[in-house]
Amino acid sequence: MSSMREPTYMEADQAALGGKSATPNDSKKVDKQDLGKLKSLMPLLKPYKTQIIYAIAGLVVAAAATLAIGNGVRGVIDTGFGKGNADLLNQTLVILFIIITVMAAATYARFYYVSWVGERVVADLRRRIFRHLLQMSPSFYETAQSGDLISRMNTDTSLLQVVIGSSVSIAMRNILLLIGGMVMMVISSPKLAVMVFFIVPLVIIPIILLGRSVKELSKITQEKLGDISSGLEETIHGITTIQSLTREDIISKQFNERAEAAFKASLSRVSVRAWMIVAVITLIFGSIAIIMWRGGHDVVSGLMTAGELSSFVFYAVLVAGAAGAISEVYGDLQRAAGAIERITELLRVQSDIKIIAKPLVLPEPGYGKIFFDNVSFFYPSRPQSAALDHFNLQVKQGEKIAIVGPSGAGKSTLFQLMMRFYDPQMGLIQVDGFNIADVHPRDLRRKISFVPQDIVIFSQDVMTNIRMGRPEATDDEVMAAARAASAHEFIDDLPQKYKTFVGEKGIRLSGGQKQRIGIARAFLRNAPILLLDEATSALDSQNEKDIQKALGELMQNRTTLIIAHRLSTIQHCDKIVVLDKGQIVETGTHQELLDKGGLYAKLAKMQFKG
Repeated sequence: MSSMREPTYMEADQAALGGKSATPNDSKKVDKQDLGKLKSLMPLLKPYKTQIIYAIAGLVVAAAATLAIGNGVRGVIDTGFGKGNADLLNQTLVILFIIITVMAAATYARFYYVSWVGERVVADLRRRIFRHLLQMSPSFYETAQSGDLISRMNTDTSLLQVVIGSSVSIAMRNILLLIGGMVMMVISSPKLAVMVFFIVPLVIIPIILLGRSVKELSKITQEKLGDISSGLEETIHGITTIQSLTREDIISKQFNERAEAAFKASLSRVSVRAWMIVAVITLIFGSIAIIMWRGGHDVVSGLMTAGELSSFVFYAVLVAGAAGAISEVYGDLQRAAGAIERITELLRVQSDIKIIAKPLVLPEPGYGKIFFDNVSFFYPSRPQSAALDHFNLQVKQGEKIAIVGPSGAGKSTLFQLMMRFYDPQMGLIQVDGFNIADVHPRDLRRKISFVPQDIVIFSQDVMTNIRMGRPEATDDEVMAAARAASAHEFIDDLPQKYKTFVGEKGIRLSGGQKQRIGIARAFLRNAPILLLDEATSALDSQNEKDIQKALGELMQNRTTLIIAHRLSTIQHCDKIVVLDKGQIVETGTHQELLDKGGLYAKLAKMQFKG
C-alpha cells in the first residue's frame, strides 16, 4: 500500500514551482540557471489575473503617453518657436499637460497593482514554505540549518517581492519604451536610427555577460547571509552556555568571519554590477553624443528640422534610459533567479514520512494497544549504528510499562517511532491492530499524549500554552487540567494569572513550572496512549510528590510508556523493560529485576534516585 499515496503538501508546492524530488544537499547539483527559472512563478501569479490586467493596462497607457511627449516636443519647437505662433504654442502646451496627467494616473495604477501583486504573492509563498516546513520529518532538521531556512523564508522571498512588485514592471515598461522609442526614431530620422541600431548590440552584450556573473555571485551572497542567520540564532539560543564557558571572544570571532565572508561576497557582486552599469552608461551616452553631432549637421544642412532633431534626441535618450534601466533590472532578475532556485530547492525536499492514498482511520476513542514487531531502525545521521535492533514489544490496553536503560539504549527512539516522527527500516508498529504506516500521522498523534523531558514553551500566555494540548478546549477545561497537574497554584500567583506572557521559550518560568504546563497539556489532550519521557526530572522532592499523584490519575485507564530514572516513577509499573544497544535484555517487575542482579540492578545502584 505504500506505493499508493496522496500528494503531500510538499509535492503540491514543488509542482506549483515546477520542481522535482531532491535532497537538502542538491544545491551543488543544480545546473546553471537562467532567467527562465522565473517562469516557475507563473502558477503563483495565476490567481491574481485581474490585478495583473489592471497593472498591464496602466503600464501600456503610461508608456504610450511617454512616447507621445516626443511629438509634443517637436510641435513646441517647430510650430511654436519655429513659426512664432503663440496660440499654437499654447495649444501644444495644453496637450502636453493632458498627456502628462494621463501618464501620471496610469503610472499610479501600474505601481499600485504591481506592488499589490508582489506583496500578495510573497505572502502566499511564505505561507507555502512555512506549511512545507511543518510537514517535514525530524530527519530533515537533523541536517538543515535553521538560520538558512529563515534566510530562504525572509531574505529570498523579499528578493522575489522586489522583482514581482517592481523590477518586472520596470522591465516591461522600459521594453515598451525601448521598442516604441526605436519605432519613433525611425519615423523621425531613418538614417540616424540605423546608427542607433548598430550600437544596440554593443550595449546588450555586456549586460548578458556581466549579468550571469551577478546571478552567481548573488546566490553565493544569499548563502553567506544564511550562515550569518544560523550563527546568530545558535548564539541567542546558547547565550548562557557561551557566557558560562567564557567563550564570548571565540564566538564573536567566528561571527566576524561569517560577516566578513558575506561582505566580500556582496562586494564582489556590487563590483561586477557597477562595471555593468559603467559599460552601459559609457556606450549609451557616448552614442547619443555622436548622434547629436551627426543630427546637428543635418539641421544645418536643412535635411531635418530642429524639432525633428529634438524629438529624435528625446527618443534616443528615452531608449538609452530604457536600456540602462533594463540593465539595472537584469541584475535584480538574476538575483531573483538565484533566490527562486534556493526556494524551489527547499520545496523539492520531501518528508521521509509517506502518507498512503487512503489512510486508515483508528477507532474512536481508541484502546491503546501497542505492538512492536521485529523493528529495526537507523537514524539518518547514524546509518551504521542501529538505534533499535530487531525489537519486539507488546503492550496491552491500560498497561503501564517503564522503559529503562543506559544512555543511547534506544529509549527515546521508541517514542519517536510511536509518534511516527520516523519510520523503521524493518518491521512494523501497530496501534489498536493497525499498522501505523497505513494511518495518517495526524490521526495517530491525536491518540497520544506526550510529556517530554524538555517541555517546549511558546512565546504566548499560560492559557495558550496549555491549550496547545487541545485547541478547542474551553477556559474552564484548561484550568481544570492545570489543577490536575498541580500547576494552578503557581499560575494563580503570576501577575496576570493565566493571561501572563511567559517570554520567549518560557524564560520567565522555572524548569518545574514548564514541566507542569507540559503535564497539564497531557491532561487536556485526554488521549488513550500516554508517553512520559523523564516527566518529573526538573522537580524537587515536594513537587514530585504532587506530580506523582497527578500522573497516577493521568495514567488511569490509559496505556502508558514511561522513560524515567527515578524509582518513585517506575517501581509501581506493571512491567519494566530494560534496553541496551537497541535490544531488550531484561523484563520484569522492579523487585524481580533487582533479584536477578543484572543490568537493571546495576542501573538502580549507580543511577536511579530513590
